[in-house]
Amino acid sequence: PHPSPPAASKRRVPVSQPGMADPHQLFDDTSSAQSRGYGAQRAPGGLGYPTASASPQSAFLGDPVSNMAMAYGSSLAAQGKELVDKNIDRFIPVTKLKYYFAVDTMYVGKKLGLLFFPYLHQDWEVQYQQDTPVAPRFDVNAPDLYIPAMAFITYVLVAGLALGTQDRFSPDLLGLQASSALAWLTLEVLAILLSLYLVTVNTDLTTIDLVAFLGYKYVGMIGGVLMGLLFGKIGYYLVLGWCCVSIFVFMIRTLRLKILAEAAAEGIPVRGARNQLRMYLTMAVAAAQPLLMYWLTFHLVR
Repeated sequence: PHPSPPAASKRRVPVSQPGMADPHQLFDDTSSAQSRGYGAQRAPGGLGYPTASASPQSAFLGDPVSNMAMAYGSSLAAQGKELVDKNIDRFIPVTKLKYYFAVDTMYVGKKLGLLFFPYLHQDWEVQYQQDTPVAPRFDVNAPDLYIPAMAFITYVLVAGLALGTQDRFSPDLLGLQASSALAWLTLEVLAILLSLYLVTVNTDLTTIDLVAFLGYKYVGMIGGVLMGLLFGKIGYYLVLGWCCVSIFVFMIRTLRLKILAEAAAEGIPVRGARNQLRMYLTMAVAAAQPLLMYWLTFHLVR
């Protein structure tokens, strides 16, 4: 007997209708449609993108009214900047501050040597050029704010180091140390200005000059605290004592030219009552520096 023919498969193969995609294809092929739809738009541009007739930015910039508006806006900005600069210079003398920071490495080295060894210095007169004091980098006797500012920051850091070595460091205590030093400096400046007003001293000593001269004591305070950390209280008292005497001599020889020289120029007798008050004021300012140096550092060395 002949073998029976194989049974026909019961699975139906779907017949594709015209206009429909391949049944085994998951997504419709739209590449041909896109090529047909976008081909006409790509051709004129040459880069595959539709060619825009004109961008809004170019149309705006090409408008003469917009150009006038931009010029007017730039002029307003320039006027506003000039107004701000004038107001800032009125309340914060930026041009004067530039003078006090006009220093170089040689000046800083000479000034530090003068602060530690003022006994070797002879000429304390500030040099002038056309009634204007020369920049600090050209005259070691000129006051500056660079050394006081850097010394104050270093003093705060050294105070934090000293507190850390004694397991007493805390951000609040360090902030209290810095704020107390600033408070004492502010009180000093206000007290001296009030005293100069009461004594009726005609001097070219400005507030910034006072801040500079009073800020030099931080240099000696740093030296005393560092020596205290390295050699204990003996090193602290030795170095701080030397720095206290040095700052006293430095302040006397510096301030007497600012306060007493003006009195001599006015023709006031050296032994006059007003001149005696000026001498006492100079001595008081100089004597206050060692006291504050000790008050702000003695608790940092144990």
